[in-house]
Amino acid sequence: MTALIASEKLTINRPGTTEPVLRDVDFHIVPGEIVTVVGPNGSGKSSLIRALLGHMPLIAGRIDRRAGLRIGYVPQRVQLDRSIPMTVRRFLSLPRWVGGQVAALALARTGVAGLEARQLTELSGGQFQRVLLARALLHDPHLLVLDEPTQGLDQPGIVAFYQLIEEVRRQTGAAVLMVSHDLLVVMGASDRVICLNGHICCEGTPQYVGNAPEYRALFGADSKGTLALYRHHHDHDHDHDHDPHHDCADHGE
Repeated sequence: MTALIASEKLTINRPGTTEPVLRDVDFHIVPGEIVTVVGPNGSGKSSLIRALLGHMPLIAGRIDRRAGLRIGYVPQRVQLDRSIPMTVRRFLSLPRWVGGQVAALALARTGVAGLEARQLTELSGGQFQRVLLARALLHDPHLLVLDEPTQGLDQPGIVAFYQLIEEVRRQTGAAVLMVSHDLLVVMGASDRVICLNGHICCEGTPQYVGNAPEYRALFGADSKGTLALYRHHHDHDHDHDHDPHHDCADHGE
């Protein structure tokens, strides 16, 4: 299956320095796949996302995107000026106007139907995250990119959000690339997990990565238990280009 987006030997520096934040990263994601990137703070998770989206220059390597690729993006942080009134409907029409029926369908798909007239500042954290997801779905993306999408949510809200992501994938067929620190749930919601620490130190199925010594060295000897709270049900197939149970070698720092 042809990758939607792929990188080869991707290397990028920390902004304003000559120090690499990531080096020699080979990455791909195929249609319908849920891939999660995990790693400690400063490991390069968000930098990888920004580079894949074309928001960071490469020092070395290359990125290939499928022709006509449509990407829906939920950023890590959205700063709102609480002094400026803005309804959900208006927010969904930035920067491009969308019809009322399209907006209503996107909100219904993410479980927040009927919020069009609400002010953004009146929404709960969970409602706001679902509105952001609805906005990312407006233009029927092939790939959803979610950078730390559950910040500020409580544990039940986090679980519900990842269940929603799986349902959205089932309904739309979009691939999903997530960056997350929610180890208690996010790995079990994924088809494939990539563990970063300046490079790809471990990659494979959630069960494989959860048992990998590199992963456990980063997150603690008891981290194997982080897969228990929520498990993604693999009732579909993905034609990976390689065996998802490999690629757990330490490439060095």
